[in-house]
Amino acid sequence: MAKPKKQPKIKEPIRLRMKPLANGNKSLYLDIYQAGRREYVFLKLYLIPETDSTTKTLNANTLQAANAIKAQKLIELTNNAAGIKAPTRGKMRLTDWVDTQTEAALKDSTDKAARLYKSLRRHLVNYAGEGILMKDVTLDYVKGFITHLSEKPGQHNRKLSQTSQHVYFACLNTLLNKAVRHGVIASNPCALIDRTEKPTATESTREYLTVDEVKRLIATPCRYDIQRAFLFSCFCGLRLSDVKNLTWANIYIDQGQTYAKITIKKTRKPFIIPLSAEAVKWMPDRGEADDTTPVFNLTTTTDTSHTWNLTKWVKRAGITKHVTFHVSRHTFATMMLTAGADLYTVSKLLGHSNVATTQIYAKIIDLKKVEAVNLVNNIFTNPGNENEV
Repeated sequence: MAKPKKQPKIKEPIRLRMKPLANGNKSLYLDIYQAGRREYVFLKLYLIPETDSTTKTLNANTLQAANAIKAQKLIELTNNAAGIKAPTRGKMRLTDWVDTQTEAALKDSTDKAARLYKSLRRHLVNYAGEGILMKDVTLDYVKGFITHLSEKPGQHNRKLSQTSQHVYFACLNTLLNKAVRHGVIASNPCALIDRTEKPTATESTREYLTVDEVKRLIATPCRYDIQRAFLFSCFCGLRLSDVKNLTWANIYIDQGQTYAKITIKKTRKPFIIPLSAEAVKWMPDRGEADDTTPVFNLTTTTDTSHTWNLTKWVKRAGITKHVTFHVSRHTFATMMLTAGADLYTVSKLLGHSNVATTQIYAKIIDLKKVEAVNLVNNIFTNPGNENEV
């Protein structure tokens, strides 16, 4: 009896593949081979180690999104080869695309981006519901969303600030650009919005503490660890996320100078900063702590609790400014510039990649100089202050 002939294996022009990463995740990408040419398209989608039912569900959703992108790309290649114009695209819901990118951001440890995507999703749903497909995100849809942001109240029934409107529009633009790169939609309608119609951010301001206010905080008792951490940051400029991640392994001494060697959470770039004696003074004694022990005991308390304790401490010190932990970073920058440090050096101490980001602190100092100089105006313009010769 003759053996049945083997069915020829059909080669797929597009394969979904995985690339193992150092952190244990797997990066999904498309391996596209057509007309003798190979192309790799990384989807910015990641599978995480499956430790429980939640991670299994997340991975299943991620694979579903990746296969949807693969299927769309395959249709495009097939139709292009046949000379057929691509059919209607973007069958995925806009909210599903936002959810996919939110999950990717969380896997990528970019918590801030994930929180922003979640907030954007809430505004999108309030604007037009959850059923909008990617193909229905048109120029009119985007214009309507801009109007929605300007008219509808946000949290606490207050209207969104200009800066918030700008941030949400920019966030939508970013997600739609990603959708174009991944082949989910053909073009981004945000690109068609006239510059005059786009929400613009108000000029950024930076709240900071004066030297006198820092001294008042030092003189005001506080039993919470947030005191040490906040004052430490006033003298080194590290963000709360980096202070929380700071372990004794990150601290070292070279030729009598203390340094902190970290990877900045926001940018994921390695960073070394010299610590002044004043900064070191606010670090607790190491004692018997090993290298993995956090320098500051902040991980057992939520950021909300830190803010609450910080607010009470600031109020007891008689300071009426709205002070968050990030104000310590602004305080460090303005103190350095006031003390005479040049802008480039302060930029490097803050870990800024662009000096222009640091420029706003210089503007603050310049405004304070103008205010100080103008104080003498009142001395010579008030009646009764003139002396006859």
